[in-house]
Amino acid sequence: MLEIPMLEIMDHGAVREIRLARPPANALNPQLVEGLERALAEAENSAQAIVISGLPGMFSAGLDVPELLQLDRDLLSRFWQSFTRLLKRIALSPLPTVFAMTGHAPAGGIVMAVFGDYRIMPRGAFKTGMNEVQVGLVVPPPVQQALVRLIGAHRAERILVAGEIMDAQRALEIGLVDELADDPDAVVRRAVDWCERLLALPRPAMVKTRSMSRSDLQRIFENSSEYGVERFVETWFSESAQTTLRALVERLRKK
Repeated sequence: MLEIPMLEIMDHGAVREIRLARPPANALNPQLVEGLERALAEAENSAQAIVISGLPGMFSAGLDVPELLQLDRDLLSRFWQSFTRLLKRIALSPLPTVFAMTGHAPAGGIVMAVFGDYRIMPRGAFKTGMNEVQVGLVVPPPVQQALVRLIGAHRAERILVAGEIMDAQRALEIGLVDELADDPDAVVRRAVDWCERLLALPRPAMVKTRSMSRSDLQRIFENSSEYGVERFVETWFSESAQTTLRALVERLRKK
């Protein structure tokens, strides 16, 4: 089986689990993003469904801001192109893909998940949400469109403009996640069970209906000029965003 740094890969029958394994927070840096995209591509040839999981209590804290702040414009642009390719891979995957969000999943964690088929979190004080505005950034168009698809335009507007971070129960109530498990340890099992129930259906009918139902997600990525890579890079290097991001890093350093 493919071995990729920062990932643990295991099979549950026909279901491939890809576990983010970059402690302590599974922060998304260039190597993890590229590795995850490779693992998803390989799974398409050797599995029938995918579960993406994380550490107990922590799915992913989002972008590795301290590392990304060290990149120049060219490298940051390459990273964001790579991250966009990852989102596209998830959205267009021929395999049902469940996000077993085993704990906190703010920012980049939930950004990936909105492109999947199903999302599960543990009950309790675990947090998720898109807080980009709070750190001086703007959610790119593909992410905004996928969020609108998931929870509706008005609710998406309220969440994005405020940069809202919420607990798991509220995420369930508004449809940002589909299911809550009793604890972090149960999330992966529930995700595998969901995949197995789907795979037990008549396959041709399930595959064709799923493709039809997700065609709007595919259209998000038809026009590469709308990915917002250049806009994201410009915003990242703006004085306002740099000040806010560096202040965030300083607060994290003092904890």
